[in-house]
Amino acid sequence: MFCKNCGKEMNENQAVCLNCGIKAGQGTAFCQNCGKELPPKAAVCLGCGVDVRAQTGELGGQPKWVMALLCFFLGGLGIHNFVMGETKKGIFKIIMSILCGLGTIFMLIDLVKILTDKYVIDPNKLV
Repeated sequence: MFCKNCGKEMNENQAVCLNCGIKAGQGTAFCQNCGKELPPKAAVCLGCGVDVRAQTGELGGQPKWVMALLCFFLGGLGIHNFVMGETKKGIFKIIMSILCGLGTIFMLIDLVKILTDKYVIDPNKLV
């Protein structure tokens, strides 16, 4: 694990970086996985290929808590998917919710994934 503020290597159980004093997990200048410097607003680390948006606690450029609330209230229609840039998935969920009534099931699955940090946005499938 590396400090996201200064890029120095850290132990997994450290609460703060001993080099810069920043709380572990805070910062956006360096990749937490490999320690390489990140360009501003980078979506993927060019050093190791890891999705750095997942490291920031964001989904689709929005804070995770905002996406969890949006998913809870409008997730049955897939609105959170549109906000995250997953247009095809959002259209599919609207159609399946109207035709088959599966909206609540889709909402619960996505909500659990968001809250447990298992929700992954595939950059190759974004439209």
